[in-house]
Amino acid sequence: MIAAISQPIRRLYDWSLGLAGHRHAPWYLAGVSFAESSFFPVPPDLMLIPMAIANRSKAFFYALVCTIASVAGGLAGYAIGALFFELIAEPILAFYGYAHKFEAFSDLYREYGAWIVIAGGFTPIPYKVITIASGVVFLNPLVFLLASLGSRGARFFLVAGLLYLFGPSIKVFVERYLPWLAILAFFLLIGGFVVIGGLI
Repeated sequence: MIAAISQPIRRLYDWSLGLAGHRHAPWYLAGVSFAESSFFPVPPDLMLIPMAIANRSKAFFYALVCTIASVAGGLAGYAIGALFFELIAEPILAFYGYAHKFEAFSDLYREYGAWIVIAGGFTPIPYKVITIASGVVFLNPLVFLLASLGSRGARFFLVAGLLYLFGPSIKVFVERYLPWLAILAFFLLIGGFVVIGGLI
């Protein structure tokens, strides 16, 4: 099991390390960050971490790229929920197994929307589900934007700060324990979906 999960992560890690020096690296990172906020299942941290390790001086710049692109993708997810629920949002929610419970979740969302956005932006809870839900229930766009900026920025800049602070020692740690970190990332991702499933 460890090998099955860690091998794709290892390939992504090695690819991201090599990509860090490429002149288009920030655009690739932005693309993943944008897509993850509306439909893509892989979190941008899996690119941010190796890129920041490979180019420590740009760690905070990469965090800024992640934040801006992720929030922009979140706005796209909001638009999907608000304007294209039946055409786009319902199939995405059905894919993640949440369509049949979404009405009950919407009621909860109307009451605690800002806090749910903050939780989804900072934790392993799938942010894409949160962004779409925000549009479906027409959460105040300014509240959504501020909660997204705060939570996404806090998450990515925390990661960048730790990588910048510990630098080479983090690189050694990550490369030594990458299989186990891959397992942890996998279960955190699954756990996030379970939390959402429990809420709705």
